[in-house]
Amino acid sequence: MTATLAERLATQLGQNFLDAPHEQLSDREFDVLRSLGAGHTVKEVAGMLGLSPKTVSTYRTRLMEKMHFATNADLVQYVAARGLIE
Repeated sequence: MTATLAERLATQLGQNFLDAPHEQLSDREFDVLRSLGAGHTVKEVAGMLGLSPKTVSTYRTRLMEKMHFATNADLVQYVAARGLIE
């Protein structure tokens, strides 16, 4: 590994470590996070975002993994604690 590559990796890792977990999500994952956190069902979120329920479920699975949530309650608690719902 070159010194430049090592420095770039260290910078990226440090930056990602300091970001809030939801800042690591894609825009669509964030939309799904906020909607589910507001208490909407997968079917309701699908209608609001113009997606299929299966697609919303896929986004939900990805964001749950990225944020290390075990349950929907974890998701709702996170969203509420950070004021991410309007």
